[in-house]
Amino acid sequence: MANIKLIKRRIKSAQNISQITRAMEMVAASKMKKAQLTALNGKPYADKIAKAVKELAPKIDRHMYPLFSLGNPRGSKLIILISSNKGLCGGLNTNLYRFLHHWLTKEENLEFISIGKKGEYFVVKWHKKLLADFSEEPFTKSVPAVTNILVTGFIQGVYREVYLVYNNFISALKQEPVRKKILPIETLEEVDVKEETKFSEFLLEPSPREVLDNLLPHYLENQVRTAIYEAEASEHSARMIAMKNATDAAFDLITDLTLQYNKARQEKITYEIADIVTARLAVE
Repeated sequence: MANIKLIKRRIKSAQNISQITRAMEMVAASKMKKAQLTALNGKPYADKIAKAVKELAPKIDRHMYPLFSLGNPRGSKLIILISSNKGLCGGLNTNLYRFLHHWLTKEENLEFISIGKKGEYFVVKWHKKLLADFSEEPFTKSVPAVTNILVTGFIQGVYREVYLVYNNFISALKQEPVRKKILPIETLEEVDVKEETKFSEFLLEPSPREVLDNLLPHYLENQVRTAIYEAEASEHSARMIAMKNATDAAFDLITDLTLQYNKARQEKITYEIADIVTARLAVE
């Protein structure tokens, strides 16, 4: 006979878990809406400033701007890995690490800057060089410091390339690991004539060089900040879905356990009635 008390205890535990996961789902949904709005609003600006910088590059002497030059061939490859501080977000971080590991399997000369404790743990476990970790929330506070490290290192020839690796927010149900090369800055490829008018086709005053001088300080910071916004929106979306799945699984378990409990209880009642009838017949 099934242990009725044990089943009741399991039902109670499952109910408590479902309450917790339901609350976490609602919190994640609230944060997701705000993070999603921030990421979507910032993406057009990031795309336009990147396009402007790449279009203006051919109009100036690129030798005057080290960030446009090829990096030191003997330098290392710097990876800025943006993950999360907390778990319970499904396979979001695992997919990101699998993507990164597959991409850099044969790469030896690597250095990492992690934004998020989960990324720091992965780099250390992978036995790669961790240059710095910025896990203090909000992550956007670390943007100036991260930008300063990568710009200084690239100009000094420490790094040959700099990449951002993060989860790109596509929708609440889909987040995709991506890598984005931000240094050296590459010029825009030839654009199809059917596309919208190029930024560089406008009359620029005082000059393309001075415009670029004002754009460059914001370009890299904006690229890092936008990647952080995308990663945060992906994290909250993935956690919302993971907690919803956990809540649904808890409800399914409660249903199954309740059925077991009712069967065990009915079985116990049947045995008790049988005992009473047997005892009465024995007395008679």
